[in-house]
Amino acid sequence: MPARPRALATAMCTATAVLVAAVLTAVLPAGAAHAASRTVQGGRLDWGIRASFQSYVTGPIANGSYSLTGGAATVGASTFRFPSATGSYDGTAGSFTASFTGGVHFVGHRTTSGTYQLDLTISRPTVRISGGGGTLYVDVVSRAKDTGRVTTSSQVPFATLSLGGIDMRGDGNAVVLNNLPATLTSQGAQSFAGYYTAGTALDPVSLSADVRPAAAAVPSSTPKASKSASAKAGSTTGSGGGKQDGAIEDGAVDWGVRRTYREYVTGDIARGKWTLTSGAEDGGALFRFPDGEGTFEDGSLRATFKGAVRFTGDHGLDLTLSGLRVVVDDGTGTLYADVRGDGFTGTKVPLVTFTAKHLKARNGLVKLTEAPAELTARGARAFGGTYPTGTAMDPVSVAVALTDDAELPALPDLGSTPTGTATPTPAASPAPSTSAEPVASSSDDDGVPVLPVALAAAAAVLVAAAVTFTVRRRRRARPEPGPADASDPAEPAGPATPVDD
Repeated sequence: MPARPRALATAMCTATAVLVAAVLTAVLPAGAAHAASRTVQGGRLDWGIRASFQSYVTGPIANGSYSLTGGAATVGASTFRFPSATGSYDGTAGSFTASFTGGVHFVGHRTTSGTYQLDLTISRPTVRISGGGGTLYVDVVSRAKDTGRVTTSSQVPFATLSLGGIDMRGDGNAVVLNNLPATLTSQGAQSFAGYYTAGTALDPVSLSADVRPAAAAVPSSTPKASKSASAKAGSTTGSGGGKQDGAIEDGAVDWGVRRTYREYVTGDIARGKWTLTSGAEDGGALFRFPDGEGTFEDGSLRATFKGAVRFTGDHGLDLTLSGLRVVVDDGTGTLYADVRGDGFTGTKVPLVTFTAKHLKARNGLVKLTEAPAELTARGARAFGGTYPTGTAMDPVSVAVALTDDAELPALPDLGSTPTGTATPTPAASPAPSTSAEPVASSSDDDGVPVLPVALAAAAAVLVAAAVTFTVRRRRRARPEPGPADASDPAEPAGPATPVDD
């Protein structure tokens, strides 16, 4: 292009850009172009990974099992729940990021040496949504089924998520998404140790996450004082190693009873539920019994806790555990509870025993994390003979604060109870907003303010003139492009049949 036409075209394009920018600046509020992201804090993600894979792992071929880590829980018989969402949400742009805690460890095909040919851990799922699409990232530790090589990968883009027209814009206090279709990516297939190919359908993903109001102040990083800080301000603090013995200021015991028992209660047979009262809290994979009181002296612990859990369901299921107590002597711990059930009632019943060696206070906190627990003879009676003596129950975690400023471990945060869901549909148009995700108000149906007609028309005319002028000059300078190259790569082949279906 000669210098003068090129300069003229450049000048016209520049003028157009300036005018469009001025128009947008004049008519769009500053926050509409990019609203400040709000903090996501608390919530859960429910995902079964792939139901047929679970069946394969626990079936007669692999003869394996799975275990939960980091606060992950089960919902029903085939869905895993990952708690404690953290991230951000931009309601104007509809972008959303939330990371969750917990993981699932699958093992199967045990060898004579005691190792497993199938060894896969999937943890720390993260969902990122923007531009109408989403991706699920996970941490993966996998053993290749052919070579046995162990690979550790962080935040692998494991699956694509289909939103199905869901409008992610809004200004509500929660993001709630239900049954998002998930498809395995090529990176995910590689991390999956070769059990599936890219394009394989995985179990759908559901999540709920609490969103803090935009005006909320950023929480202080200063540790909160315990419940008794004002009452016992003169007690020894935990600085410089802290108090080593004495009265307990606060405490909690975390125990899930038994994972398969919870699954039975909420499953198709019992079709029941559990109810928490008197301050007990639900952490997904465990129940927290708070407000510990008692003493810790030279490795020995005696503490009582508040809260109760009641299991009810069909076939006469009705079991209540309350008044939990923990006693540790000579490196052995016992968890007691008052039991009220069908055919068995007792107070201070020793339910499980666990190992608790070398308990010591550190910075005013005595902590025992996930100690393996076994059912006692009286505990077996409390469960109506469902489990024999010595059965492995859920691990026991205990934490007691000896000082006012010692903080107890955080409970997995499941967020608020979802009040509405957005479910993907085949429709191409945005789905109606839910009560939990109100669509941001706007001056037209698309949520974007309409430019004034005169200004918009002027901008369009300038853009069209500049483009037309440039295209005509280029056509004179070179021929039209030829037909597309017939050697362009074809669409990827469909997935192979899964090995375990």
